[in-house]
Amino acid sequence: MDNIVQEFKITGEKKVSLNDYDTAYTSSYKKDDAEEVLTNLIKETAELQTKLYADNSYSLLIIFQAMDAAGKDGAIAHTMSGLNPQGCQVYSFKQPSAEELDHDFLWRHYIALPERGRIGIHNRSHYENVLITKVHPEFIIGERIPGINKVEDITDDFWKDRYKSIKEFEKHLTRNGTKIIKFFLHLSKDEQKDRFLKRLDTPAKNWKFSAADIEERKYWKDYMKAYEDAINITSTDDAPWYIIPADKKWFTRIAISSIILDTMKKMNLKDPVISAEEKAKFDGIRKMLEEEK
Repeated sequence: MDNIVQEFKITGEKKVSLNDYDTAYTSSYKKDDAEEVLTNLIKETAELQTKLYADNSYSLLIIFQAMDAAGKDGAIAHTMSGLNPQGCQVYSFKQPSAEELDHDFLWRHYIALPERGRIGIHNRSHYENVLITKVHPEFIIGERIPGINKVEDITDDFWKDRYKSIKEFEKHLTRNGTKIIKFFLHLSKDEQKDRFLKRLDTPAKNWKFSAADIEERKYWKDYMKAYEDAINITSTDDAPWYIIPADKKWFTRIAISSIILDTMKKMNLKDPVISAEEKAKFDGIRKMLEEEK
């Protein structure tokens, strides 16, 4: 597990190129063992989830970003299965609504943060504001930011400020007890093509297909550059990115579960300590219960 964490963790110490990461990498794991490995990882995570809730001091925010068909939904479903649903919340962010556009770009993400003791999962996140908007800067105009009236007004300084806002946002959350994990599911263009074809060829999966996905595929290189920039600029020790190979779904899920478990272990979660005064009350309560007819 430690090997997986270190292999995929990016902390901003050096610039990374996505071309250096094998999208089909599976470490030393075998597909035949995947189900058993994942089951054990989830079991340990579930035990720590109970401690997270009982401790009630920290929350865990897990961010998933990826190109279409990279398997975000499946990864979330498999790695979170077995956990107590009362302690988890999942938000899938779509195109901003009119109300959301009336606020700053972080607003809708802030109000979706997990409470203390809970795990929050953001399927897409505030990073869309430096990903899809960087590939399609015309979307920025809809935010009605003072001084930004046309695409030509969106300068390098604008993007620097936006990255800065994101880093300060995450630093603020960390200081206040929210641990952040950011996953980029790194899918190859060829594997995306195969998955799109399967969606077209399988009636039960037709609903997953969108012509818009094909249109965005034309901007593949632009998206890879946007992801590289976001990962390199916003990776920190407190809020690291993890570049996860996504061509083999079974390994993707093992890697994600391993990192979540490792993160929770390092939070040093503890069961609440009952005071001597409270314990003294227990004897009286026990006696009352035992004497009930």
